[in-house]
Amino acid sequence: MEQTKIKVEATIAGEISKVWEYYTKPEHITNWNFATDDWQCPRAENDLTPGGKYSARMEAKDGSFGFDFEAVYDEVVDQKKLTYTMGDGRQATTDFKNLEGTTKVTTTFDAENTNEVEMQRSGWQAILNNFKKYVEAN
Repeated sequence: MEQTKIKVEATIAGEISKVWEYYTKPEHITNWNFATDDWQCPRAENDLTPGGKYSARMEAKDGSFGFDFEAVYDEVVDQKKLTYTMGDGRQATTDFKNLEGTTKVTTTFDAENTNEVEMQRSGWQAILNNFKKYVEAN
């Protein structure tokens, strides 16, 4: 069975170096890595090397639910591309494209089989939109 791929993207008003830093540094990740305002990302770790581990805690602010998102990098191309494999074996690639003062961020990931594709797309898109909002506000 062919793996369903889901794509989300955002064009962010910011130089690629800033967008890359805000996307990859734990002190920034904790400020944007959640889909809605009633969620939070209290901690994140990121070893930005092939074979390095990415880990982020995502949880509801009221403490009712939370989970750890973990992945291992397969490829890291500075300010251009990140490819990683999630704990369940699914893969994701995020591309960063420099567009003269703005940066296009595109993530393509393997869908999981538990939730509807559209629900997964909207969740990942909401997080990317939150990232865009955070970068542009700082």
